[in-house]
Amino acid sequence: MKIASAQMDVVFGDSIANAERAIQKLDELKALGVEVVVFPEAFLTGYCVSSLEEARAIAIARDSEAVLKLKETADRLDIIAVIGFAELSGDTVYNTAVLLEPGREPRFYQKTHLPYLGLDMFVCPGQELPVFNTRVGNIGILICYDLRPPEATRVLALNGADILILPTNWPVGAETSADHIAIARAAENRIFVATCNRVGVENGFTFIGRSKLIGVGGNVLAAAGSDEETLIAEMDLEKARNKRTVNIPGKYEVEVFASRNPDLYRELAR
Repeated sequence: MKIASAQMDVVFGDSIANAERAIQKLDELKALGVEVVVFPEAFLTGYCVSSLEEARAIAIARDSEAVLKLKETADRLDIIAVIGFAELSGDTVYNTAVLLEPGREPRFYQKTHLPYLGLDMFVCPGQELPVFNTRVGNIGILICYDLRPPEATRVLALNGADILILPTNWPVGAETSADHIAIARAAENRIFVATCNRVGVENGFTFIGRSKLIGVGGNVLAAAGSDEETLIAEMDLEKARNKRTVNIPGKYEVEVFASRNPDLYRELAR
């Protein structure tokens, strides 16, 4: 599978302009044989708000023109896309990512772990950690700070995720997540990880980029700097289904999930 991480800037509060930029990028990447494209967290709407009213003002519905345009593009190009946006449902706002797969209805993930920052100060947390079966493999989606608690990624991996797709808005101060935690989550679960951060400055916040495509051993397949950049890598998702690491055959081998001792972890669910 050829996957791309489209590290881009965002037009704050203009979902149509952002959708048009995403459509242009999808056209470019389809021509390069890419099968899956990841865009940043809140890419369609922007993220940096200071009140619930501002959050509602930029948020869009699941069936908004921007989402529908992207769905039509995914179908036309026969390409899978994951893209983030502030979602408005009634009066409630969520931090959401949509999975667009040709020939299927859009599927959604709502951010479950919320920092005290920007949009996330005013959204309702999601209540599910789904694994999405797709034609390329089993995809788990988390959003930005969801990566910090290790349990979220582990639940996705235990439920069969071959790859974690992580749209992010990492600002200055989140370098550890970009450079270390994402790699750790790949290695400790033997899954692929695709992170996609944004760049630029929005309402006083500077975003650091540093998107990465990471292999099952924690090896970095491609890494971005702090400017707009598109990463592309090949991933054989079948490798994520083998949870055994063989360093020295018969002498030094590790079975990631078989070595767990869940009876010791009951405190985690208290």
